[in-house]
Amino acid sequence: MPRTVWSGAISFGLVTVPIHVVSATENHSIAFHQYHLEDMGRVRVKKVCELEDRELANAEIGKGYEYARDQVVAITDEDLSNLPLPTAKAIEVAAFVPLESIDPLRIGDGYYLTPDGAVAAKPYKLLVQALGRSSKVAVAKYAWSGRERLGLMRVRGDVLVLHAMRWPDEVRSPAELFPPAVELDEDEIEGALALMDSMTRDDLDGDDLRDTYTEALAKVIEAKREDKPLPAEPEQEAPQGQVLDLMAALQESVQKAKASRGEDAEVHELPKKTNAKKTAKKQPAKKTAAKKTTAKKTTGRRPRSA
Repeated sequence: MPRTVWSGAISFGLVTVPIHVVSATENHSIAFHQYHLEDMGRVRVKKVCELEDRELANAEIGKGYEYARDQVVAITDEDLSNLPLPTAKAIEVAAFVPLESIDPLRIGDGYYLTPDGAVAAKPYKLLVQALGRSSKVAVAKYAWSGRERLGLMRVRGDVLVLHAMRWPDEVRSPAELFPPAVELDEDEIEGALALMDSMTRDDLDGDDLRDTYTEALAKVIEAKREDKPLPAEPEQEAPQGQVLDLMAALQESVQKAKASRGEDAEVHELPKKTNAKKTAKKQPAKKTAAKKTTAKKTTGRRPRSA
């Protein structure tokens, strides 16, 4: 059973649901420590007071806010736990919205919310079923670890999940990163859709989506521990350089996707690219007019703000 990281309640109008919060995810990455390579002694970080030039015990260390160069305001854990906030002891539901209305960039780590005892079971189940039928998610505010946060609450199975959310001003605008203006024809768009169709799957549990980096790293560690040769590096295809023919690249990608999934995979055939140049030669007057119109539109184009 994962340990409880926070206890409180869900405030849903006048309904209160006592809950415990546990982490919904695990980190299976291999962690490293720092060592002195000459004698393999562990390198540790010491907490030293810059005024007294001595190492401090954890009991001597607290939080502080640098209000000015010569003025630090000490803040205790008791100060943080007694903040005058309605969200200090409760996850307060503020609104219900469609999930697709929330930018995924704002969604962070997930936590399971479990009912705190038999008394909380009925209001907890009520919120689970009502939220599930509504096809919406709840946006809530809560205060953990000395700061108020925004959260997204949804249903997973029969359990409530709370995702940390970034505040609107914490997400940078992508406006300055927009690519240069280019023109795409319908055949290229249809080709990309055909490739997407050939790569569509029903779930993300396939063997090709496992963490191969951690597996390879574990093999290297085991080989070095037993003083054996390191695993051979797998052969990789040489990069083909710059793609000059986009339709040819799409066609080859679709074929590779079909081969990896079996020849009986149902995918849309890539459309044959039309010869735009031949069509344009038959109607020279229209071609010139099209060029002028395109140039005018391109000149006046501006990036959209986020």
